[in-house]
Amino acid sequence: MGDLYALDFDGVLCDSCGESSLSAVKAAKVRWPSLFNGVDSSLEDWIVDQMHIVRPVVETGYENVLLVRLLLETKIPSIRKSSAAEGLTVEGILENWSKIKPVIMAEWDENRDELIDLFGKVRDEWMDNDLATWIGANRFYPGVPDALKFASSKLYIVTTKQSRFADALLRELAGVTIPPERIYGLGTGPKVKVLKQLQDMPEHQGLSLHFVEDRLATLKNVIKESELNKWNLYLGDWGYNTQKEREEAASISRIQLLQLSNFSRKLK
Repeated sequence: MGDLYALDFDGVLCDSCGESSLSAVKAAKVRWPSLFNGVDSSLEDWIVDQMHIVRPVVETGYENVLLVRLLLETKIPSIRKSSAAEGLTVEGILENWSKIKPVIMAEWDENRDELIDLFGKVRDEWMDNDLATWIGANRFYPGVPDALKFASSKLYIVTTKQSRFADALLRELAGVTIPPERIYGLGTGPKVKVLKQLQDMPEHQGLSLHFVEDRLATLKNVIKESELNKWNLYLGDWGYNTQKEREEAASISRIQLLQLSNFSRKLK
């Protein structure tokens, strides 16, 4: 009957960490300009380097902006507004982000929707002013563009990224056109809900269902939903996850650990 693949975007198809980290620094400067007084380029470079390490905790893009400020507060005690920043290490962020995030949101009096809008606006401005460098700060994982182009399976993108950015990268960087109705981006609801919609579509009855994700927490949410028992679940080991998460995934019978070379072969 054939196969349907629901694919996460960041960390499965595209390594966007360079772009999202730079965009987050730009957004943080707009949001909290006074905090960046006297922050030189070497400290900014340090922040971007650390962002690559803590990237596995990010579920939705705006969290990158929070991480930039948190990293800055760990480095400069005089600007510290959050109790969470003192003595915090990147390991601490990786372990405890879900507990830290609500604390800093409250202590900084921040608003999720405003941060999402700001992060999107900063990216839009960068794209409008200099599309080539915005595109160039992203990269598709090796073999992925061809795998998408020549896939025999039915493909859907299920991402917390805003759809317009995923679409631009697929077209401009991978040379792939995926119809807009097959891209479920930020605002289309939780991934669990999107997978339910996909499996219920009349044209998908009888297809084998596959979901490839790089966030273990997202796969665990799928496992909790008995309605989604038909989905084959894969954790992409090349994406934004930690060794500890990969080991945990290997111990969960429902999740298959997937390597990049096997992923590209599966789509074909």
